[in-house]
Amino acid sequence: MRYDIVRKIFEGGMGIVYEAEQHGARNFVKRVAIKIIRQHYAKQKQFIDNFIGEARLVADLIHTNIVQTYHLGHANDVYFIAMEFIRGVNLEQFSRHMRDKNRLLAVEMAVFIASRVARGLAYAHAKLDKDGHPLGIVHRDVSFKNIMIAMEGDVKLTDFGIAKARGFLTDNEGEVVAGKADFMSPEQADFKITDKRSDLFSVGVVLASLLLGFNVFKANTPEESRKRILTLPIPDFRQLDPRIDDRLNEILHRALNRDLQRRYPDAAELLYDLEHYIYHAGYGPTNETLGKMIRELFGENPHLAAAAAKGGTHVLERAARSTQISGNP
Repeated sequence: MRYDIVRKIFEGGMGIVYEAEQHGARNFVKRVAIKIIRQHYAKQKQFIDNFIGEARLVADLIHTNIVQTYHLGHANDVYFIAMEFIRGVNLEQFSRHMRDKNRLLAVEMAVFIASRVARGLAYAHAKLDKDGHPLGIVHRDVSFKNIMIAMEGDVKLTDFGIAKARGFLTDNEGEVVAGKADFMSPEQADFKITDKRSDLFSVGVVLASLLLGFNVFKANTPEESRKRILTLPIPDFRQLDPRIDDRLNEILHRALNRDLQRRYPDAAELLYDLEHYIYHAGYGPTNETLGKMIRELFGENPHLAAAAAKGGTHVLERAARSTQISGNP
């Protein structure tokens, strides 16, 4: 098996994602995404161990609302993960495009997107190991950058790189803050131990941000955003957007409740309330209607992330162009 790098898709704090072609026997070609550790972290044992742990964890998460992992490989002293390639955009790109066009997302569509994220989380949170024991997965980085929308309208949660799960990743929770400051839960912001309810607060932030067109917790610095997560009074969203009715305001307040005992206990219950909200009266949003909207906004071939990508050619990219990559496990 070999991979040919096509282009850089996304550059994050610790990793880079490329679009690539996977080649097999008899001219078999499959478009995939390749994720690698940034060169700065590629020699650090903890980052390598967690990168491998992420691949092992996500390999068995097979769900329509989670980006699927195909293969963990090693080439030119670099570990890489081959993943499902999503022809689409992430929510950060999507929301920026909506702002540029001075458009607000329809309430039902915002709730639909959040419901698909909750659906993926309900599956991940309930995942058992091979012996039937709960894995205790907490994503810890549910945010605009880690939620993809495909051109076909599928919503996909990605990047379990800082997730916690029993037996897969080294975790120093309580000593460091993990996640994006303006999307994290109060427990994360306050250096406390998290459980699945932490992800549900983040879904609440995602939903509120989609509805309003801005994140009420976002400040000028990560430290200020964390302080807002911990102390900002949760607003009456009906006052911020008259489209938000009493029921949706209640859902947002329950998802964003700082009291864990009053927050949604699990993603399945949040999913039920979100789906009931958009479907109780009859027909509501679907993947097809979301896909139609995305194609109208971005066209059939969005390359926003590639056009905005910065940085030099990585060792893996250079190796791919000169020798092609053999994907050895």
